[in-house]
Amino acid sequence: MPGSCDVVVIGGGQAGLAAGFYLRRAGLDYVILDAQSRPGGAWRHGWDSLRLFSPAEYSPLPGWGMPRQEGEEFPTAGHVVDYLRAYEQRYDLPVRRPVRVRAVRSAGDDLVVDAGTWLARYVISATGSWECPYVPDVAGREEFAGRQLHTVNYTSPEAFRGQRVVVVGGGNSAAQILAEVSRVAEATWVTLRPARFMPDDVDGRVLFGVATRTAAGGAGGSVSDLGDIVMVPVVRAVRDRGVLHARPMFARLTAHGVLWSDGTEQPCDAVIWCTGFRPNLAHLAPLLPAWQQGEVATEGTRSVNEPRLYLLGYGDWTGPASATLVGAGRTAKAALVVAHAAECDGV
Repeated sequence: MPGSCDVVVIGGGQAGLAAGFYLRRAGLDYVILDAQSRPGGAWRHGWDSLRLFSPAEYSPLPGWGMPRQEGEEFPTAGHVVDYLRAYEQRYDLPVRRPVRVRAVRSAGDDLVVDAGTWLARYVISATGSWECPYVPDVAGREEFAGRQLHTVNYTSPEAFRGQRVVVVGGGNSAAQILAEVSRVAEATWVTLRPARFMPDDVDGRVLFGVATRTAAGGAGGSVSDLGDIVMVPVVRAVRDRGVLHARPMFARLTAHGVLWSDGTEQPCDAVIWCTGFRPNLAHLAPLLPAWQQGEVATEGTRSVNEPRLYLLGYGDWTGPASATLVGAGRTAKAALVVAHAAECDGV
């Protein structure tokens, strides 16, 4: 048995490291179990041109802000990976990898983390969603003879040069991938609902301020009220080229393309599904028997049905903007609540 401790954190990405910062500050005995082979979380797997949509100083984890990347206003994914690696080392966080947690179960006063096995009084789940890409169940998907891939499998536009490509999705990933694919291919953008663009002067700096006020209980609305797509330079550029126009969702896929609601068929060679993710929570199924694929009922970041379980970094349902770097840091303060509970339990 690897051991027992006060708290096991599952996931060593941005949310898990932020939780580790507060657990370390509280002086608790804890461990972070990460399924990845190296530091960096999901940022290691983004497409080649992926960047933050805010300057480095507006994307901090607690205790130590992200250093600026020389020559870049908006840091690259590689820079974020370097920052997370350095953050982990700076605070000497006890990350063990690669360790994949298969299940969490209750065992009397303890929780059993089935990764070899660990016993803990509390568990913080911070596994994110990157490993659970979502593709809608669209008619004709099985008969389409072209290439289909999700955001997780996209790396660069070169593989689509000269092809006819349909990009599906109404968020930042879809807009940014459309921007670069449309330079080398005949690209069509499709969204389920009309795309909502943020004003040109809104980037991560403004979102940082809105998230701050929201977290403090202030008025003025939430980040989502501003829109879904941040107009970073690459997206403004594709708009200026006249390409940033979305069509309503097609009726179905055919063997060789998409069928629109008016009955016309458009040939295409590839479909890129930029349709988001679902929380990576299968390891919690034994602990929460009533759980269905999706969100877990929480009060703040604490599970309603299992008070020894906390969830960090999965989206707004675990705290405002909690799936972002700055949001993960803020909601990770819930680890202090865990620490207080542990002290009350006498651990």
